[in-house]
Amino acid sequence: MDLSGARWRKSTRSNGQGGNCVEVADNLPGLVAVRDSKDPSGPVLVVSPDAWRVFVARVAERP
Repeated sequence: MDLSGARWRKSTRSNGQGGNCVEVADNLPGLVAVRDSKDPSGPVLVVSPDAWRVFVARVAERP
């Protein structure tokens, strides 16, 4: 899978987390890629935009 065009971003809420962050690239057609910011050349989780929206909505529901 070619992720060379991915524009990775961190959440603005990740400041001060001691490097324990994930980065998301949601600019790629038909997929969302997620990686560990401490290991940018490491493994990448790739999901559909629909699955990402469900994940984010469920996380937002948590207290």
